[in-house]
Amino acid sequence: MPAPLLLPLIPLRDTVVFPCLTVPLLIGRSRSLAALKAVLATDDQLVILAAQKDSDCEDPLAKQIYRVGTLAKIHQVMRLPDESVKILVEGQERVAITRFRRRQPGFQVEAEPIETVGLAEEGERRDRLEVMQRMLVDEFAKYVSAHPKLPDAAYESVQEIVDPTRLTDLIASFLPIDLEAKQQLLAEANVSPRLMQVSQLLHGQMQLMEIEQEIHARVRERIDANQKEYYLREQLKVIQSELGDETDEMVSLRRKLETIGIPTESWPRVERELKRLEQLPPMTAEAGTIQNYLEWLAALPWQQMGSETLDLLRAERVLNADHYGQEKVKERILEFLAVRQLLADRDRSRSGGPAILCLVGPPGVGKTSLARSIANSLDRKLVRVSLGGVHDESAIRGHRRTYIGSMPGRILQALRDVGTRNPVMLLDEIDKLSTSFQGDPAAALLEVLDPEQNASFSDHFVEIPFDLSQVFFICTANTDDTIPAPLLDRMDVVRLGGYTVAEKMAIARQHLIPKQIERNGLEKDTLELQTSALQRLICEYTREAGVRNLERKVGALCRKVARKSLTASDKRRRITERNLESYLGTPPFLPEEKDLQNQVGICTGLAWTPYGGCTLPIEVNVMPGKGKLQLTGQLGDVMKESAQAAFSFIRSHRKELQVTDGFPDQIDVHIHIPEGATPKDGPSAGIAMATALVSALSGRAVRHDVAMTGEITLRGRILPIGGLKEKSLAAKQVGIRTVLFPKGNTKDLQSVPDEVTRNLELRPVEYLAEVLDCALEERSAGEKRTFVLPWVKVGGAAALGDGPTLNPS
Repeated sequence: MPAPLLLPLIPLRDTVVFPCLTVPLLIGRSRSLAALKAVLATDDQLVILAAQKDSDCEDPLAKQIYRVGTLAKIHQVMRLPDESVKILVEGQERVAITRFRRRQPGFQVEAEPIETVGLAEEGERRDRLEVMQRMLVDEFAKYVSAHPKLPDAAYESVQEIVDPTRLTDLIASFLPIDLEAKQQLLAEANVSPRLMQVSQLLHGQMQLMEIEQEIHARVRERIDANQKEYYLREQLKVIQSELGDETDEMVSLRRKLETIGIPTESWPRVERELKRLEQLPPMTAEAGTIQNYLEWLAALPWQQMGSETLDLLRAERVLNADHYGQEKVKERILEFLAVRQLLADRDRSRSGGPAILCLVGPPGVGKTSLARSIANSLDRKLVRVSLGGVHDESAIRGHRRTYIGSMPGRILQALRDVGTRNPVMLLDEIDKLSTSFQGDPAAALLEVLDPEQNASFSDHFVEIPFDLSQVFFICTANTDDTIPAPLLDRMDVVRLGGYTVAEKMAIARQHLIPKQIERNGLEKDTLELQTSALQRLICEYTREAGVRNLERKVGALCRKVARKSLTASDKRRRITERNLESYLGTPPFLPEEKDLQNQVGICTGLAWTPYGGCTLPIEVNVMPGKGKLQLTGQLGDVMKESAQAAFSFIRSHRKELQVTDGFPDQIDVHIHIPEGATPKDGPSAGIAMATALVSALSGRAVRHDVAMTGEITLRGRILPIGGLKEKSLAAKQVGIRTVLFPKGNTKDLQSVPDEVTRNLELRPVEYLAEVLDCALEERSAGEKRTFVLPWVKVGGAAALGDGPTLNPS
């Protein structure tokens, strides 16, 4: 066994030197320079070259260097100005490092040569080795021919090599493989596995090169196509310019923008965008954004005015033909249109009108159809913008052009769709706007609905002021409670109340039944609906302020009749009160029944909802206790405070009110309002709760034919409330004979229809004493129905039993 070699070692970074190869190396580290100095001092100038495992390590330890390296001979040495040394080395053979002798000043190691195994194979194994060697040469030839940087001399250098060890080392030196793969090839002593490894690495590089070439080909095709398109477009522009052809898209877009009527002060901005679009390649993203912006500008009606007819008599005919009832609302609309006509006669530029209508009322009372009738009476186009659930300010003002998919807000989109800048724009459900982190759309509407500002409305996308002063805005809402005060202040509110039963019957006869008969394919005389059946349909199958559900029920009747007309010989159907249930099933709403006798502690209040008025029974029980007041029925804070105010009033005047002994210290009071699953709130049930409390504590029954509404104060005064018409309608429907309401609401009596007041007494009251005097029955036959309260004086006395009554009928 030969003695181990004792030689200096130079660690290499990212490099493996194979035997039989001559390569240049740059030596710059102090430890490597020391090892090189020791080598140059010897006669044979042999050195061991081994790769270090971590190429980033500046001063590696022995364990950080691979144990298989190459014995190399130094042929040339060149010193560089930066004190580094460039050497030319030739690999001799593989060696295995067995021991590191020293590290200072440079590495010195003991190494043993590694003999190649498998060269002396005979027979079939030798043939297999030759086949593998020939296949490797052929594969390398393909690799060289496909590689753009390798010269043909690389293949020629391996073509005549017979030694498989030298062949694998030379081919491996040409492959761009990582350090670990090269180190594995260097450490492999058996020639057959080494041939297989080189073949696999070469095949992998061929596949990678094919993928790269495919990608490069696709990129080149796209670039060529873009360049070709750009070149052809430029040629087309020049040809069209010479021929005077105006069919080019850019030319037509420019001409349209020049003639659309964009304000003169805004034209420089449009011109700047046009020039940018002409200079950009058509396929760029920015060109698409600018073109989309300019096309939006060209689509907006900057100067296009639609026709308009300001004829008050025609408007009145249209409103009367389209709507039954709502006389005061139609009168208010006609007044509004009359002002517009006078302004138009004086100055055509002011025909837009300063006011903005807001129709407020329950669902189904005809707000949207009124807006449609207004548009028809003016002979203007109608466009509807639904605002229900809108929570993003950008829905009104649009998005900035920096965002992908940006577009103008709904206002300008609606104007683009309608094609004129003076339509009737219906902003539906304006009370359903909501606020989120994306902004407040109600705040964005402040500029839209302000006649002093909307002449220069600024949309974030368009960025050019647009004149909205000629748009006739009509807003609809179920209630104005949720509309922000600054926005409500910009609108002229017109309130629509609910319909009476007679009005609903007339609407059904004149509008709903003919409409549903035609919609369901029936003949005019196919369906006959008796008056009593129609009245039952209204009272027991629908419960609403408007007529929307009534129309659905009429439609259901028409569908039933349509089916039976196809399966029976007699197509005519007569709907009566008796057979109505066979068509529509059991009525979902039974008529509200009032108590038929006076009861202690039960009082009928009146409530208003966005869907109309309703009765509100209030029950009070008293029991032995410690003066506790309990409130149930899912009451809101305001209603709870009204109950507390009534309770405090009764405590402070228990003697005058003749309440039971022991109140309040030994009596617990429980106030309950039925339908506990329904939330209730508001101050208008104050006098009803006070009356029920006094009744329960004094033992005097409340008249069953009296209902009341009004807010109570700690001093017993009754303050005005809202919704008197709707509450009166609800009282009328359940058979109430007397309605007590605040004196401050006397002005609202004109809104109550004569049909309601015909058999209903509406009595204004100012103090609780008047309410109690009217609502509570006498204790005995000889007792006066009078409450004496010291702060209520009528002609020097406090007897209010003969207080004033009011019956407008």
